[in-house]
Amino acid sequence: MSKDYNDSVTLEQRTKTLEALGEQRWKDVENGKAADGPRNLPEKLKGDEPQFVKEYFDYYRTPRGFQVNSVNSNGAWLITNPISFMNMPILTYVKEISPRPILLIAGENAHSRYFSEDIFKLANEPKELIIIPNAVHVDLYDKVDVIPFDKLKSFFNDNLK
Repeated sequence: MSKDYNDSVTLEQRTKTLEALGEQRWKDVENGKAADGPRNLPEKLKGDEPQFVKEYFDYYRTPRGFQVNSVNSNGAWLITNPISFMNMPILTYVKEISPRPILLIAGENAHSRYFSEDIFKLANEPKELIIIPNAVHVDLYDKVDVIPFDKLKSFFNDNLK
């Protein structure tokens, strides 16, 4: 959230976002509650959405992964949700994970693949990155034929002693 997808946010855009988030916090205080942001996913796809939105829709808005109380299925995050991510980007302290082992798993065609690759570059050893051929982000939620269960089992058996 601090840099948007593909690290595309400029300093000027980031500053404007932080200013807007700060103003929203004052509005939330005045209203006595935090405001919801826009729906995470539309009720129906129009067809011109980015591919990753279609993939999220295929999971969260269909029986495959829909849950009535899930924000991703049926709602919105708070407008101010990004504040903590903006103030403390998630990769800031990745080197401090070491010497605990890290196993990163990403789909070859996942819009989020670069997140795992960035973490892998920043992390100290021991670390391992597995790229699942032909998989997208949500395939690794529930497609049991592509999730590397054997690798997960060996990783946890080897490292949780």
